[in-house]
Amino acid sequence: METGTTAADLLIHPRWIVPVVPEGAVLEGHSLAVKDGAISALLPRAEAAGIRAAEELELPSHALMPGLVNAHGHAAMALLRGYADDLPLMPWLRDHIWPAEGAWVGEGFVRDGVRLAALEMIESGTTTCSDMYFCPEVAAREYLAAGLRAQLAFPVFDFPTAWGSGPDDYLAKGLALRDELRHEERISVVFGPHAPYTVGEETLARIATLAAELDLPVHIHLHETAAEVLQAVEANGERPLDTLHRLGLLGPRTQCVHMTDAGRQDIELLAATGAHVVHCPQSNMKLASGTCPVTRLLDAGVNVALGTDGAASNNDLNLFNEMHSAALLAKLGTGDASALPAARTLTLATLGGARALGLEQRIGSLEVGKQADLVAVDLGGPAQQPVYNPLSTLVYACNGSEVSHSWVAGRALLAGRKPLTIDRRAVLAKAEDWRSRIQAGPSPGDRGNAAKETP
Repeated sequence: METGTTAADLLIHPRWIVPVVPEGAVLEGHSLAVKDGAISALLPRAEAAGIRAAEELELPSHALMPGLVNAHGHAAMALLRGYADDLPLMPWLRDHIWPAEGAWVGEGFVRDGVRLAALEMIESGTTTCSDMYFCPEVAAREYLAAGLRAQLAFPVFDFPTAWGSGPDDYLAKGLALRDELRHEERISVVFGPHAPYTVGEETLARIATLAAELDLPVHIHLHETAAEVLQAVEANGERPLDTLHRLGLLGPRTQCVHMTDAGRQDIELLAATGAHVVHCPQSNMKLASGTCPVTRLLDAGVNVALGTDGAASNNDLNLFNEMHSAALLAKLGTGDASALPAARTLTLATLGGARALGLEQRIGSLEVGKQADLVAVDLGGPAQQPVYNPLSTLVYACNGSEVSHSWVAGRALLAGRKPLTIDRRAVLAKAEDWRSRIQAGPSPGDRGNAAKETP
């Protein structure tokens, strides 16, 4: 190697780099180098001449940014996309989704659903997701094969489901999976009690004790609707957030999903305990569940991340759409056009998600030493021109189809808009097969076959 040169595996020359840290920064005429899966250099292009790379990539109309972090979803439910639309939350769940899951969910359903979800997320810029669903051991295999980074929140209910017979069974299976995967760099396993209205205090208290002993995060649906909170107050005399706090389940490792009903005292408690909020604006709007008070949470110092929820209630897993909705909803909800500006919205979808998942030291921003979880977004199309401010263009003028390249820990998952780790045609064929089966309705024995089907 020549004197004055350094080696890299990949050297990228985009038009713009959006590092997220510092918030609002846009670097033009800079390059980024990747070595051994991490960002090894971020510097002006003229100085990149001293880097000898195995691969060099010119992206003259692109913005290079951190991969998006989808901090809440139910990936396999992609196979129920559009299955039961235009319904409020509880009728949607009780009368449609839970019966469909009871009929169809098994290893084969989860395998094919996660593959479909992973393909959609890769093609729209997500590199890390949090997945809360049945058969997380199957999902883990699929995320490892696809190359994505994932947090698996293993489900816990007080009643039987497709994955377990009750709290003891869920906890035993989930903790065994955690032990099995504890050395996987891209996969983490955390507690996923579904919600206070499906998991009683005794089980929640057990989870609080185990989470403290093992230093594991807890991912839970919380304050999803005003009716849920009112029902809890009438039944228990306190709000669900207060119940979690009383049980020792609220802290800096707690990920509170939805929080559409959050008053001043709720926000103060979230800030005091260091708990995180995952905002799912499109799902909340579609189910008429309410609006998370994002600006008030941020002003109080609460970390906020973005999630899509499942495709059955969204109906996509696209964080570009989620950013757009979050920004506009904040402005509408506050009557302030400057609320949740583009730069802050990008932070929610990247570093905010990384913080919620405990990964902020590794991903979420483009900084030397962090993992090379990156996406390149082509801003050269007619719907993005002219580009006065790349941050505004990314949030307000992109829909995810502009993502052309994606890397996780330096490994390419998408190049030239073509997925590299997933057989796109096979995944779409499987999705169509599931549509045909589900639409026709279960025949005798289908439930058992779905549960027993192996990947």
